[in-house]
Amino acid sequence: MKTIKLEPQDNVIVALSNLSQGSAIETNADPLTLLEDIPAKHKVFEQDMAADQDIIMYGVRVGKTTQAVKAGARMSTENSKHATDPYQYRGLQASWQALDVSKYQGRTFQGYHRPDGRVGTANYWLFIPTVFCENRNMDVIKAALLDNLGYNKPNDYQDYVQSLIHAVEEGESLEQVDIASLAPSTHRVFQNIDGIKFLNHQGGCGGTRQDAQSLGKLLASYIDHPNVAGATILGLGCENLQMQDLFAELEKRNPNLHKPILRFEQQKTGTEQELIKTCLLQTFKALKEVNKQERQPAGLDKLVLGVKCGGSDGFSGISANPAVGYAADLLVSLGGSVLLAEFPELCGAEQQLLDRMDSAENAEKFIKLMELYSQSAEAVGSGFHMNPSPGNIRDGLITDAMKSNGAAKKGGNSPVADVLEYTEPVKKAGLNLVCTPGNDVEATTGKAASGATLILFTTGLGTPTGNPICPTIKVATNNQLAARMPDIIDINSGSIIDGSKSIAEVGEEILDYCIAAASGTVIPKAVQLQQDDFIPWKRGISL
Repeated sequence: MKTIKLEPQDNVIVALSNLSQGSAIETNADPLTLLEDIPAKHKVFEQDMAADQDIIMYGVRVGKTTQAVKAGARMSTENSKHATDPYQYRGLQASWQALDVSKYQGRTFQGYHRPDGRVGTANYWLFIPTVFCENRNMDVIKAALLDNLGYNKPNDYQDYVQSLIHAVEEGESLEQVDIASLAPSTHRVFQNIDGIKFLNHQGGCGGTRQDAQSLGKLLASYIDHPNVAGATILGLGCENLQMQDLFAELEKRNPNLHKPILRFEQQKTGTEQELIKTCLLQTFKALKEVNKQERQPAGLDKLVLGVKCGGSDGFSGISANPAVGYAADLLVSLGGSVLLAEFPELCGAEQQLLDRMDSAENAEKFIKLMELYSQSAEAVGSGFHMNPSPGNIRDGLITDAMKSNGAAKKGGNSPVADVLEYTEPVKKAGLNLVCTPGNDVEATTGKAASGATLILFTTGLGTPTGNPICPTIKVATNNQLAARMPDIIDINSGSIIDGSKSIAEVGEEILDYCIAAASGTVIPKAVQLQQDDFIPWKRGISL
């Protein structure tokens, strides 16, 4: 199969492989002769189009033509522009039937049970600065701890540089030097602690008081997270985000939190040496206690799955995103929770999401968040229409509405159970919409803040990112990426494009992988590579 038409009413066709000018492709009517070369992932106009005519894909408007175009021409930024349909709440319109999950009945994962009933997929200890002034102390503590406790990934590049130096000194060819192969450290002092993570950031002082308040909510959400065993917090003492403000946010979020939280303020402690020595001693005492926690069986309804896309391409909405959406529907059918975020990448998909809501309150909240976000972007001369990156466009995502309708497929087809503000915790099973930017790291940071215990991250171009506390699983949209970047890809959905597997088959593979990752029996590549990316959103304009 060379092409695919996603919905009967579409007037563009997707190229599944590179197509040559002059070749013919099958359509529902007569064969269509291509007027130019069509790269894989790009779209071909199926019919002659006048200027300012609607471009339909996924069954909805994703743009308008900017000029007259002929059937067989490629859709591009020169002949097309972003356009969407208006949206409003009409009550529940969509019907959905839970999937057959009989093969998953009785399945469990091995997780860390918390006193409040939540279950973590990992057991991390956090070091958190209330202000950027403490980042250096964080770095000193990190250097002292991670190697000695067996958590650091061996740095192959150090040996590589040593080999290059040796080659220079001996007059040997640099081209023949290869990266040395090092065996990872197998000595972990605390076997039931999956890692010690450092949430360095550039906030906490300066900026606005609202920035500090938002940061306090975010840091409190990470301390409260079910994947976190406890935390060590370092403050300076004079910053905007005062220690008592952070603990007040934590009290509001979870007044019954039962985990060790250590706090130190440098201006009260005295010398840097005394601060770090006391911090390390007290942290070691706490680590000895939380190391007694062990994985225990938990039902799949305890999983909270964040779904994200980044480095998207023209296949994202056809392979990886629908497959992740199928896995999401399976989990919802099992009583679990799914978090779909990236509000700039829901532009053009609003109506289909509103039609899956039976709560006017949720619908009003979603519309308000979308409109305020969009208006803020437009006020500074930007807008959701500027969301696609050069890489997105180069690989066939021409308008934001096209990108968004493909991105929304990660959430599957189940009803929308709730709409959450940035850092607002998930409380309901089912599909939850979470307000975050589309920016990869800001979005994954926000998903973890709302309680995601695993993140499924689809990519068509290759995105090397992860999260400090939420294991992040990468799903490739195409075979070429999976072969080119196997060090970051966990699952390949390119089999959907080549026709060897169905969306449902890959969706089940994804859920099976999630169960194994949640149990610690497989370690996602992002975790292995220590891709611990953490960027707080200041609520400014970020697409």
